[in-house]
Formats: sequence, structure tokens, C-alpha cells
Amino acid sequence: MKTEAPSTSRQPWKTVDYAASNSGPLTGIKVVDLSRLVAGNMASLQLADSGADVTKIEPLPAGDPLRAWQQAGIQTFWSVYCRNKTSIALDFRHEKSIDILTRLIDQADILIESFRPGTLESMGLAPAILHRRNPGLIILRVSGFGQSGPYSHRPGFGTLVEAMSGFASRTGEAGGGPLLPPVALADMIAGLYGSNGIMMALRGRDQTGQGQVIDLALLDSMVSAIGPDAFDYAVTGTVKQRVGNGSNTASPRNIYQTSDDHFIAISASIQSTARRLFAAVGAAAMIDDPKFATNAARVKHQAEIDRVVGGWIAARSRQEVLAIFDAEGITAAPVNNIADNADDPHFIERGIYVTAADATTGEVPMHQPLPVMENNLDRLRMPAPTLGQHSRAQLIKAGFQDGEIDQLIAQNVISQP
Repeated sequence: MKTEAPSTSRQPWKTVDYAASNSGPLTGIKVVDLSRLVAGNMASLQLADSGADVTKIEPLPAGDPLRAWQQAGIQTFWSVYCRNKTSIALDFRHEKSIDILTRLIDQADILIESFRPGTLESMGLAPAILHRRNPGLIILRVSGFGQSGPYSHRPGFGTLVEAMSGFASRTGEAGGGPLLPPVALADMIAGLYGSNGIMMALRGRDQTGQGQVIDLALLDSMVSAIGPDAFDYAVTGTVKQRVGNGSNTASPRNIYQTSDDHFIAISASIQSTARRLFAAVGAAAMIDDPKFATNAARVKHQAEIDRVVGGWIAARSRQEVLAIFDAEGITAAPVNNIADNADDPHFIERGIYVTAADATTGEVPMHQPLPVMENNLDRLRMPAPTLGQHSRAQLIKAGFQDGEIDQLIAQNVISQP
């Protein structure tokens, strides 16, 4: 049954059409995706957007848990992160499921899985076994804490590694508690690392003919995003404290409120940008004051800078502040929400968001394929699939006969709409 989506006709996003004939640089690459939720789907999305044939193997009866992340009863996460993919619905508990998986993986270039470490082995699908059957197979193993180490057995969600990595301890107001991101940040970063690792492994296979195993831990990925914290700690012997919207390493850098209750973000840590900012707010002499003459000095005296810059901004509207800053070459930007972006001419002209028609949910606004390449929007081939939508078609591609598939459906091993 068709679910009515809220109208998006008021949105000015570029309208694009899916076309099954569209292709990309990874056309011909076959991916079997057993992953769940965000990180694995983020990795396979990059491949799917580049033309790879990505088949999601979803567990019956409900499919990938990402489908349950809904707004107004609509599978918004699924619609965005599973475009350009196909779906096979499989009962993993049925004895015939392993044979089906094995036959699909035998023909794949890439396998993506996000089971708890050891699960793939318990299914009889250990990497060593798979590589004996398919030596060129690239296996991306996504987990919270990696395939080794004392925490490897733990279930891994992005929230947990955002906390353990040190990220949450760095965010939040000075004197306040740690703060978790409101988006799946660790999963997104890990997914990008995953797709990048797969591309390197494909290049390696071109040279050696051999596949490999990629051990992708969300924790490792999130730690890398924090930068040189380990080195900083080794050098100083101190732990960086929370500074709200400020920075431990750069200044001026903060968010300031305007007279009309909007917010402006500023990052002006380079000497020339700091000089221009001080001049723009009527405090040009600050750059010659030893307390503000260098970035290191400015970090120590950020509170004084905030009083001067923040006081100037607080007396003016967002439009006035941004007009002055733009004219003076100040590195600043408004703090936008999604409604602001809908009116932003840069978002509209560049096509950062696009709207595509979807038979299930109506119009789907979403980010365009990244990075932007020539004929970029021609990389959109199909909307996110319904559960089991391509069970028959994908199994036929894998060499199953129609009668065999009919029997699997009758035995509830697989399903199709």
C-alpha cells in the first residue's frame, strides 16, 4: 500500500529522475551487503552511487533495522541511504539460508557484514572459507570495537564509541557535561573509511588478483576524527577541557548571537583573518596587543575576544553582520537549520539537495551523490527498495532457477512483495 508522504513541492531542490540505464565507474562490481543500520549502509551507498550492483540481504520478517528509523511513518533513513540498491529478504534461521548466501557470495566482488565478531564464523562463512571459494573477494567487516582486542565481543553502536573515543568528552560547554552528537557521526565516518578501504582493496586486487579482509572498527574511525589528541597529551601531559563552541587550538573561533536572535559562526585563527575581523568590529588595535597578537595568545584570551566580537555582533542583525563580514572577507557563516537551507541560493543552485520521485513514499529530498563528478545526477539509478523487492531477480542473476526460487518462497526461506 502506498504511503502518502508530506508534500515537498514547496522545496526548491532540483528535481531528478531515477534511470536504470545510468551507470558509473564501478559498474560491473557486485556487492553483497549483509550489514545493518548506518555504517555498512553508508559504505555500500558510496559504491552503489558509483554504479556498483549492491544487493542488500535483509533478515525476515522486518528487514534491516534502519527501516524502523522513521519520521511520520515514513522510512526516511532507508530511502536516503539505500537508494541505488536492491533487496533480497531472507530467513537467516532457515537451514537453506547458508547455501543461498554462499552462492551469492561466490559471485561477488565485495562482501559487507556488520555482525558481532565471530558470527560470520559460526555461520560457516569464515573469511578463510570464503576466500578458498572466491580468492578475489574483498570482505569489509564492520564492528564497534574491531575483530580483535578485549572489547571485540561487545555490541558496537556509534553512541558507545562516540563516548569511548574521547569525542564526547571534548564537546559541551565549559564546566558542563560531555555531549553526544545528535547524528550518527561515528557510523558516517566509519562508512566513508569503509568505502575508501574497499577502493584500495580493489586496486590491490588489480595488482595481485587476491582479495582481503578489512577490519573496520567504529572506535578506530572515531578516534581518527579527533586529530592529534594522543600527541597533544604526550606533549603537554594534560587533558583538553570542554570549551563549548570555542577551540582548544584556534582563536577567534566561536558562535555569536545577533540582535534578531540568529547565530553566526566565526573561524578566524589565521593571522590575516584575525586582523580583518578585529578591524571589522572596530578593534583593529587588538592585533598588536601581546594578548591577541598570535593564535596561541588568542586561545588563552578567548573570553576577552568573545566579549569584544560578541558585543559588536549582538548589536546588529544577522543580515547586517553577514553583509559586513562578506564585504570585509571575514571567515564567517550563519548557523543554518534545514529550513534556512531551503532558502539558501547556494544550496539551491549547487543542488546540494535534490528531489527524486519514489513510488512508495512520493517525493524524496536527499543529498546528491558525493563527491560531485561529471554527469553527477546521472548516478541515480533506482529508489531504495521495498523489503525483498528483488529477491527473484537477484537470485536468477546468481544462477537460481525459477522453480528453485518458487520452492524457496513456498518454504518461507525468502520472500518477495
